[in-house]
Formats: sequence, C-alpha cells, structure tokens
Amino acid sequence: MPFAQAADGTALHYEVHGSGRPLVLLSGQSNNRRWWDPVRDDFAAAYRTVVLDWRGTGESGRPDTDTYSTPGFARDVVAVLDHAGIDRAHVYGTSMGGRVAQWIAADHSERVDRLVLGCTSPGAPHGVERGPDVRAALSQADGRAARRALLELMYTPGWIARQGERSVFHTLGDPAMPPHARRRHLRASARHDAWDALPRIAAPTLVVHGTDDLFNPTANAPLLAERIPDARMRLLAGARHAYFEEFAGVATPLVLGFLSGTSD
Repeated sequence: MPFAQAADGTALHYEVHGSGRPLVLLSGQSNNRRWWDPVRDDFAAAYRTVVLDWRGTGESGRPDTDTYSTPGFARDVVAVLDHAGIDRAHVYGTSMGGRVAQWIAADHSERVDRLVLGCTSPGAPHGVERGPDVRAALSQADGRAARRALLELMYTPGWIARQGERSVFHTLGDPAMPPHARRRHLRASARHDAWDALPRIAAPTLVVHGTDDLFNPTANAPLLAERIPDARMRLLAGARHAYFEEFAGVATPLVLGFLSGTSD
C-alpha cells in the first residue's frame, strides 16, 4: 500500500494500476479513489493509471488544519507523482478533481502532458454556481431525502432505477470522512478561483460536461474552454454530474481518444 508524504507531513495514499504512459485520475470533493472504480480498469488497460485518496479521505491522513485548498491538493498530487517516480502524466480531473487539475496544469506545467477537465468550474467569482433550489435540496435535514437529491443530481432517473437505489454509488462521498475533513473539503472547493491562472495552461486540454448537470452547471464548460488556450469542448447530451460513469460508453472512448491524440 504505497504512501507519499505531503510537504506538511500528511500521508497520501495512492494506487497504481496498469502499465504504459502515466495517467492520473482525480476524484470529486469529499470522495476518495473509489470514485473511479466503475471505469478505472478501462483506463488501466491503456495507461499506467494512478488514483489517490485526497487528504481527509480513504487511507490518507486527515489533519484538522488549514491545509485544504485546491492549489494545496495540486501540490499533494505532485508529491504522489514524485513518490511514484513519474515525471510527466496525463491528468483527468472531474468535479473538484477538475479544479485541482487546473492548478496542476497552470502551476506545474512541466508535469502535465494532456489535460481533461470533467464536470468542473473555474470557480467563483467567474464560474456559474448551482441554483438555490439545488443547495436547499442538498442541505435538507432529512438525510435520506438529501441523499436522494444528490443521487438524482449525479445520475438520470433511468440509471438509478436500473442500478437500484440501494446499490453502492462511489460518487456520493466517503462515508468514513470525519466531519472536520468534510467541512474543509467543502470550503476548499467553494474557495477555488483559477480564473487568472487558466490562460497559463499550455497542455492540450479537453473540457467535458453533461448537458443536464445542475450540480455543477453546464455553463461552466464554455467558460473553461474559452479561457484555456486552444481548449476543446464536448458536451454529452442528457448526462448529469457523474457522466463519466453513467455515460462511460461514450465518455471513456472520448477521453481515451483525446489522450492518445487520435481524436483531436
């Protein structure tokens, strides 16, 4: 079980699967490496694929300190790459992982080959925030109702029905996270603002988003694509926030084609 060490000493757990050119997969807020379980093997069939537990999640350390931020998470990813002996990698980040990926590409450009930003945002004040109705649904006191609201923001009703609502969904948050880490993840994601850094991104970039994403509104995709030099954008019709899982039959080949340079 490999662990890297962050600059502040926090242990960072990660896994490596497959072989070939390196690819880092970055998960969403308050989630761990298992976010990628449904599609990880598809990427590991073509790449040396790295997945990690953010600080505060999974097997990584959970400091109750002011060390949680999207630029800080980016430095954690670089520490993992260093420990794994990886000089450069493709980076694919979704949701908060996409926010972190922006900083990796902007501040550590020598470490990034190609960049994929999925269902993410440039952050406040330039990004488009989720609506008050969505916020209210997620913050309601009834835990079951809040979970159902989050589930419906991630997946279409048809997908939920086919899977069964009691199925294990790895995108609904790490249930073992302590409350302090959950709060710090929320604050880190909410404070993200990479607007001024985005023009510095030099890696070939693909922006992917579902057209029906209300959790992180689809309007953020063109903002990113227009702000990052020469970025490409693909919108997946009918997809919600967890497009990479429910629409894997379309999204995974799309990303693999971009990473290989065969579908620029």
